[in-house]
Amino acid sequence: MEHSEGSLFHLLEKGTSAVMVVKEAEERLLAAGFEELSFLQIWGLDDNRKYYVKHHDTTLFAFTLGKRPGYKDTIRIAAAHTDFPCLRIKPNPDVKAGGYAQVNIEVYGGAILNTWLDRPLSISGRVALASDDVMKPDMRFISIDRTLGVIPNLAVHMNREVNKGIELNKQKDLLPIFGLDTEEDEEKFLHFLAEELHTKREDILDYELWVYCREKPQYAGMKEELILSPRLDNLTSVQALLDGIIASECTEGIHVIALFDHEEIGSRTKQGAGSMLLVNLLQRILEALNRTPMQISASLYDAFLLSVDVAHGLHPNQMGKMDITNKPVLGKGLCIKEASSQSYATDCEAVAVVEQICRKAGIPYQKFVNRSDMAGGSTLGAVASGILPVKTVDVGVPLLAMHSAVETMGAGDMKSLTDLICAYFQML
Repeated sequence: MEHSEGSLFHLLEKGTSAVMVVKEAEERLLAAGFEELSFLQIWGLDDNRKYYVKHHDTTLFAFTLGKRPGYKDTIRIAAAHTDFPCLRIKPNPDVKAGGYAQVNIEVYGGAILNTWLDRPLSISGRVALASDDVMKPDMRFISIDRTLGVIPNLAVHMNREVNKGIELNKQKDLLPIFGLDTEEDEEKFLHFLAEELHTKREDILDYELWVYCREKPQYAGMKEELILSPRLDNLTSVQALLDGIIASECTEGIHVIALFDHEEIGSRTKQGAGSMLLVNLLQRILEALNRTPMQISASLYDAFLLSVDVAHGLHPNQMGKMDITNKPVLGKGLCIKEASSQSYATDCEAVAVVEQICRKAGIPYQKFVNRSDMAGGSTLGAVASGILPVKTVDVGVPLLAMHSAVETMGAGDMKSLTDLICAYFQML
């Protein structure tokens, strides 16, 4: 399958929060003929059909069925996450200081803090409004596509030691300026938000709003070999999974993608990979196919899971930070990630399966491990496979500046990842 960077760029621009990532995914799935289900309903599933289901607006599953799957037909799952390190706006957000209007924030995930300085910033997320049914607030999505704020650096003349390294205080140094305090408005931000939503200030009950970086994705390099963008972690993986499930011609078995929220804060939430969501989804599918409890259990243990998240690429200015014999480079293919600590959930048999898929389909790949004296990150694969104990492999494109406000990847690596997901669904 030929991958279009245009689709990735569109997702990077539209996916300004987990809510908006799921909204964009839903639009693409509907356009491809997928039908929406609800966890609140009893499912009736038909052969040769495609379905999706959302959870709390920030997690989404999609799956395809071929001919009526039999007892031993395969279940193939690929999972990624919809969230990314950023800044979250707190309740009662207005901060007034020296004639400026600021908003109070907290840091979400493991962001590289100083990369958020001097960037064009805006807001995205969802807002809960008052409704006639107390159990069902009026939920509104919002993503403002214009620059609202900035976190300015302090001038070098006032901070002569800045180039020696300055530790930023998350409460004091990261408050964005959203305007000038020119009026006696005690709730300036909430009145602004009410205007954007065409509602009354008193109807705003609560919100999940995220400050996001408005830098646009762009090519770089003398031959445009690189892509620079916010949110490459992990919208590259979301893009590959959407491409894979939409292109998947499921003639037998069950193909599933899972787009989880909250990976950046540990996954152990009601819409994270550490919840019972994935197991419950698979059980519901198999129950709708009239499997017995013992058949369901046996089918689940025979499943295979690809955990798709980004990897670290070799940094040319910091080559000593990489393992001494495993040094993945941008542009040379996706990474298979391994760790004896199981922070990447892999074993040699499962890795061999993915390697054989890559070899058969001619997909370039590399292997990533952390230096033995340096702790690395983790992914949702280790968490999800603890609840669904199946063969699991962590894969993803290599990045530079992971968790920066703007990250860097090899343009060609997106195709290798997409090709793997498509081949994974078609070959197994």
